[in-house]
Amino acid sequence: MMKGIIPLILVLGISCSDAFVVPASVALARKGLGVRMSATSQQGAAPFGTVQDLQYVVDEAAKGLNWKKKVTLLGSTGSIGTQTLDIVKNVPERFEIEGLAAGGNVALLAEQIKEFNPKIVSVRDESVLKELKEALSGWNGKMPELVFGPKGIAEVAKFGDSDVVVTGIVGCAGLLPTVEAIKAGKDIALANKETLISGGPVILPLLKEYGVKMTPADSEHSAIFQSLQGVPPGGLRKVILTASGGAFRDFSADELLELCEKDPEFIRKKATTHPNWDMGAKITVDSATLMNKGLEVIEAHYLFGVSYDQIEVVVHPTSPILHSAIETRDSSVIGQLGWPDMRLPLVYSMSWPHRLEMPYEPLDFAKLGKMTFMAPDRKKYPSLDLSYSAGRTGGTMTAVLNAANEQANEMFRNGEIGYLDIFKVIEKAMEAHKADLSLKPSLEDIVEIDGWARKFVKEQSKTKISK
Repeated sequence: MMKGIIPLILVLGISCSDAFVVPASVALARKGLGVRMSATSQQGAAPFGTVQDLQYVVDEAAKGLNWKKKVTLLGSTGSIGTQTLDIVKNVPERFEIEGLAAGGNVALLAEQIKEFNPKIVSVRDESVLKELKEALSGWNGKMPELVFGPKGIAEVAKFGDSDVVVTGIVGCAGLLPTVEAIKAGKDIALANKETLISGGPVILPLLKEYGVKMTPADSEHSAIFQSLQGVPPGGLRKVILTASGGAFRDFSADELLELCEKDPEFIRKKATTHPNWDMGAKITVDSATLMNKGLEVIEAHYLFGVSYDQIEVVVHPTSPILHSAIETRDSSVIGQLGWPDMRLPLVYSMSWPHRLEMPYEPLDFAKLGKMTFMAPDRKKYPSLDLSYSAGRTGGTMTAVLNAANEQANEMFRNGEIGYLDIFKVIEKAMEAHKADLSLKPSLEDIVEIDGWARKFVKEQSKTKISK
């Protein structure tokens, strides 16, 4: 039997159906005793830390302003997509759109086609394709090639001679087209967490095989990547991820436990409201549980090749100004600061290593006033230790963690399970997966395991989860 995830045996707090269960693997992880099969340093997905990467930066810098990139955008009508197109609109001399993939927002997609003139466009299914053709009837512009479904997204991902593919499709649906883009030799601006969290064991060898560069497009990992520029091989000591603390950052663990027992609907409403931002429902709950940061720990491992012992999480409860940081071997701490604006990491992921003039508000330290930081309460946020445990186990365990969390998050939002049940069903899924763990999975294995974990969590709602 594969070791690394140990059954639920530690119960803290109240004795009720919503008891705060802490897995033994979590307790061991806190003491540094968890299994670390995949914790050794390796070359990560992001291009830094080698002589070749440093030479590439020098060569690109020598081009000055004599460059332009063709961009393919997966998820063009979502938040990542619309902000990416805003960047392209601001600097058309640097970027042009090669292809777009979207779901079912026909009206917005039709506007994007007319403005950016892509050569190929994919939509969710054939019925949406028919609507799109109707929306474009009478337009005098050059009609792009129109495709649909999963095969259509894959066609867009590998199409033509685009230089970079921005992966803005949410969930595991973004993994397969990202693989197709890599095989076609396209650089990846990564805005889809699942690509590495679930698919890391497959993606890293593919990047190396096809000579593709992957740059992070989310704020925390972009901050780390930016801070790493110029750091010589072997110069990195530690990665520091900052977290807002979510909806329950001002509650003690005991207060949270009591409210889960006495007023679960208050907890449900509170968990779906972020203290700082208006975000999507899923990410807001992930922020409340701090699972978003746990997933980012795993992503940082795969992006930067650092061991889990080299990744630290710090709560930054004021508006996230320090988006993340690194510590170098000489104990210097280098971070990236700025007002929260997703376009900043996006534009850097597309333009790296260049810096573009953009019309965004610069950070004003006098206006900011102060910043505060604190250590995360791991009793209140068991997601962190679950994530470290899954990451240290490696292989398909991180795919199970991610899929189980997505399903549990949705069930919580739908009122099917309680807040503390999120952690319990994730732990149960991880425990159940031990016997089938694969440390060197194929892409097909990862997709299959993703489906299994979701189904497993769904079935838990039919039983008494606390058992």
